[in-house]
Amino acid sequence: MDSSHVNLAAGAEAERLVTAVRDRYGRIAEGQEAGCCGPKGVCGSPEGTVALGLGYRAEELAEVPAEANLGLGCGAPLRFLALQPGETVLDLGSGPGLDALLAARQVGPGGRVIGVDMTPAMIEKSRRTAARLGLGHVEFRLGRLEALPVEDGSVDAVTSNCVINLVPDKRAVFAETARVLRAGGRLVISDVVLDRSLPPAIEKDVMAYTGCVSGASLREDYFRQVAEAGFASVEVVRDVDYMAALEKVTPEELSAMRKRWGVEAADLLGAVRSVTFRAVKAA
Repeated sequence: MDSSHVNLAAGAEAERLVTAVRDRYGRIAEGQEAGCCGPKGVCGSPEGTVALGLGYRAEELAEVPAEANLGLGCGAPLRFLALQPGETVLDLGSGPGLDALLAARQVGPGGRVIGVDMTPAMIEKSRRTAARLGLGHVEFRLGRLEALPVEDGSVDAVTSNCVINLVPDKRAVFAETARVLRAGGRLVISDVVLDRSLPPAIEKDVMAYTGCVSGASLREDYFRQVAEAGFASVEVVRDVDYMAALEKVTPEELSAMRKRWGVEAADLLGAVRSVTFRAVKAA
């Protein structure tokens, strides 16, 4: 097979995964399915106990409607972003709007928040919530992270919570992030990376991909792409065992997933990491 056919096949597979992600998160937005980490979700308890474990504060969660917290994150990146009143912030993969709504309070009415998501149902949901709260300085745009519907050099800060692992072309996401940031702009991202390769059964499972596991890159590859996009001063500020965290909150669901994949707990522990990191766009 020549290189053109290989590229076409790879492109088709990437689009198949994108469609699977969009379809699943559309069902989640419409209440037909729970969050990304199993039938019961991860952050969706009435008390928000898991969201608290990720780093959100109780008073923050009390400020946003419950429909904005669907249990889709793997960290609490805003706590490290240090947003200032009047700044413009971009949320990559804004989902139901949790982080965007929290950011809106931090930048104030003199600032601006832009959320971008490729799932129409998520955009509709977050727009309704923002309108109901009267947040005129928050907007949600339908679009792909690989081709952001955002102007060059128009953003002070970027955040994202457990989304980039779902994008096949991560290099394009980081390049686009650098494009829209002003010189010296900053980002804080929570995402999933791998410290070793996954068993083949998991790598080939679409459910594992849409569940924020098999789409993750090896740590060294991920951060090399961050640096190649023009980001400096990269610092990991939080690093936890993702599967061990899931084991604590969804043990039955995780056990069922392991049976589906034909693996033992030891095959996964330590391999899948939830990291939060910050970086600065080089001037």
